[in-house]
Amino acid sequence: MLVTAAVGTWLERLDPEPDLRAREGFLMVGVTWLAVAVFGAIPYLVEAHGVPFLAPALRPASTLGNPANALFESMSGFTTTGATVLGDISFEGHTRGVMMWRQLTQWLGGMGIVVLAVAILPELSVGGAQLMDAEAPGPGIEKLTPRIAETARVLWGAYLGFTVLEILLLYGLHLGGLAPSMDFYNAVAHGLTTLPTGGFSPEARSIEAFSAAAQWIIIPFMVVAGTNFALIWRGISGSPVRFIRDSEFRFYVGVMATLTAVLTGFLFTGNGLVAPETVPAGRTYDAAYVTEYVGILVGNVEPSLRQSLFQVVSIVTTTGYASMDFDAWSAPAQYVLLLAMFIGGSAGSTGGAVKIVRWYVILKSVRRELFTTAHPEAIRPVRLGGRALDERAIRGIYAFTLLYLVLFFVATFLLFLDTTRIGFDISVLETMSAVAATLGNVGPGFGAVGPMGSYIDFSNVGKLFMVFLMWIGRLEILPVLVLLTPEYWRR
Repeated sequence: MLVTAAVGTWLERLDPEPDLRAREGFLMVGVTWLAVAVFGAIPYLVEAHGVPFLAPALRPASTLGNPANALFESMSGFTTTGATVLGDISFEGHTRGVMMWRQLTQWLGGMGIVVLAVAILPELSVGGAQLMDAEAPGPGIEKLTPRIAETARVLWGAYLGFTVLEILLLYGLHLGGLAPSMDFYNAVAHGLTTLPTGGFSPEARSIEAFSAAAQWIIIPFMVVAGTNFALIWRGISGSPVRFIRDSEFRFYVGVMATLTAVLTGFLFTGNGLVAPETVPAGRTYDAAYVTEYVGILVGNVEPSLRQSLFQVVSIVTTTGYASMDFDAWSAPAQYVLLLAMFIGGSAGSTGGAVKIVRWYVILKSVRRELFTTAHPEAIRPVRLGGRALDERAIRGIYAFTLLYLVLFFVATFLLFLDTTRIGFDISVLETMSAVAATLGNVGPGFGAVGPMGSYIDFSNVGKLFMVFLMWIGRLEILPVLVLLTPEYWRR
């Protein structure tokens, strides 16, 4: 707090009344997210090394004593990715204060440091529109009120309200004896990381450590977190029918329902789990673990449905929680989850990845092209929410999606080269999942980076590269890449 206050005061004195235009807005957003991640790494380094002449190290053996690891964990928190380099996520390994800071980084990053700054610093409203447009997830965020600062307060109020509600419900399960492990600390910790679609948990086994009742409570809050907050506000303020009329929301729910049905069928019939005798040595699970879940899931509707729904919602919304080790799932089931990593939440939500609205527009535009191919004289605009989309917006969506996929494949190739360089035995699928999980701000992947694993075995170069992926993924690529073009720096 002292460091950030001192730096902030110095920056304020450098230019008390900055003239923020569109170009400055992009630069400020990009640099701010990097600076926030750097400052956010300080508590991890303090825990490992202490403060010279003031305080001893609390945990000298912490993996977060490595600056690259600390920056990775901090960037993962503020970008709400949920990927971790902690090999021992437990209170025995780390202090509760540092673990709570870890949760808070995701809660603060969920709605965006910029949104929070606009909400509490109205003087930024001059450039607030540009900052909100550059930082907010999705193609754009709908204004709820005439002033950008008021809009930020409305969104922050809804965000805070749902967070408190989830904490109360989870702790209520504990008091009622339905979730013995969900004490008040865990209720707060998971409430702080659900709404931002973060996925950090102080438990080594994530949500698997808690009862089925707790898992059912968390699912709807993940759905809310992946929904357009502007739609949520209008829905709860007197127009619930908006949820039914909103085409993006219907498509969002329909995609999750379809993927859940597929995975439920896999798990219910036993095709979604690997055979116990085929469990590879050295994995994060053993044959006994798989055998236990085969007995629980096969032929049982509730656990099959719950595990499928939880994982689909967690991955699609890019929350990254795990109610079981889906590394124990068969290859077809894992491919379904890999596909879900590219879908993402709604525009105006805290989710990451490509975003459901882009896929919806792409599908509608493909359908339009098929129709106009059969009827060349027809004029058929692509409509979203009853309004015709500008063709430039459609081209922008195609450009972003293509850029996202190209970046994904290039990053996979580069990261795989780095793992080969250091002798890290990791498959191509695992590398692809690591890139998809960091670029899309999902969190867990498969294999070594699975839901019960960590990213600790990558080299410092590989971790810093994934820090870059988390950074540009959170800011949706273009606001960062535009800074790297010569045209941006010319007058």
